[in-house]
Amino acid sequence: MGGFFDAVLSFPVIVFTPLLVVVIGYWIVVIAGGADPEGDGADGGFLGFLGLGGVPASIVLSLFIALAWFVTLAGGELLAAIPAAFVLAGALVLAWVITRLAVALLRRFMPAGTEPSRADFVGLTCVVRTGRVTATFGQAEVHAPDGSSAIVQVRQAGDDELRAGTVALLFDFDSDGEFFWVVPVDIATSPDQ
Repeated sequence: MGGFFDAVLSFPVIVFTPLLVVVIGYWIVVIAGGADPEGDGADGGFLGFLGLGGVPASIVLSLFIALAWFVTLAGGELLAAIPAAFVLAGALVLAWVITRLAVALLRRFMPAGTEPSRADFVGLTCVVRTGRVTATFGQAEVHAPDGSSAIVQVRQAGDDELRAGTVALLFDFDSDGEFFWVVPVDIATSPDQ
């Protein structure tokens, strides 16, 4: 066992050993529920420049550090005749290539964009599907920009007559009641209202 610790604490492996300890500690905290591994998955920044964007930074950096540590450990022991600086440089390049391939694969499984929300319907028109719409009752059909449609709960505050087939505007979403506030389109588009 002494040979392993000697190898881990020798150059070039010692460059990545403390970083690997931090990575292991971080993932222990994640498993215990003390951190969110899905932090930054943005395509920009330094990781994006390196072709490693689109996946949470914690995953990318953990994978890169673990690979670089392993490659320097194996390269230092197997290629003892090669100068340690070349082993370190080779480990960085190899770890980057493997990490980039892994990130390209992981990107396929990452959700694209933000989750759709009912609040995305605010500002769209709908067609009333129930006999009438009141302050406590009503349903309407709304079409999303992607072509899909949904039946949503709607309410109106005014005394306007909203009956089946009437076109209305969804102008607000009440998240507590899970319904949309509507007004007739002719009122919503009237310049004097």
